[in-house]
Amino acid sequence: MAFHSLNHVLGSLESQYKQQHQQQLQQVLGHWQAVVGVVVAAQTRPTSVQRGMLKVATSSSAWAQNLVFERQRILEKLNQVIPRSLTDIRFSTAQWAEIPLATFPGEQEQRDLWQAHPSRLPAGTLSLIPSAALPSDTPLVAFQQWAAMMRSRTKYLPQCPQCHSPTPIGELERWQVCSLCAVKRW
Repeated sequence: MAFHSLNHVLGSLESQYKQQHQQQLQQVLGHWQAVVGVVVAAQTRPTSVQRGMLKVATSSSAWAQNLVFERQRILEKLNQVIPRSLTDIRFSTAQWAEIPLATFPGEQEQRDLWQAHPSRLPAGTLSLIPSAALPSDTPLVAFQQWAAMMRSRTKYLPQCPQCHSPTPIGELERWQVCSLCAVKRW
């Protein structure tokens, strides 16, 4: 039987301990969006599990406060889907800035949905938009600058056949009218 130094033994115990918590965190991450929903998942990121306590970073203190009231419900749902149960959840904004934005589940799907959205203008359209207007002295001048910018943005867009307002091509392809007229139908 070989003797190992205390540092070696403690080091191996620590790595086993960290590995178990990392596995538990990965399990939580795998089920997080299904448990809390897409909206909450976009505003929260589970960061670690320590001694049965899940730590979750939130985008704002308001989210942290609201989720404290939902803590037991979330905990019950998580414990139903992960093998080793959690004892508590702590919500905080402390680590939100440290987490890269690309880590939350569903981000790519949201990006793809936005790229395919019918109200999105074609890529070349934005180059037609004039640069930021100069600061104005009066509200009238500010309005005139804004109106001129809106006219230049919509100059090359086709018109809605119903209300004759400038309409993105995607809306016309999807609904044959602008989104405002399409909503009135429903």
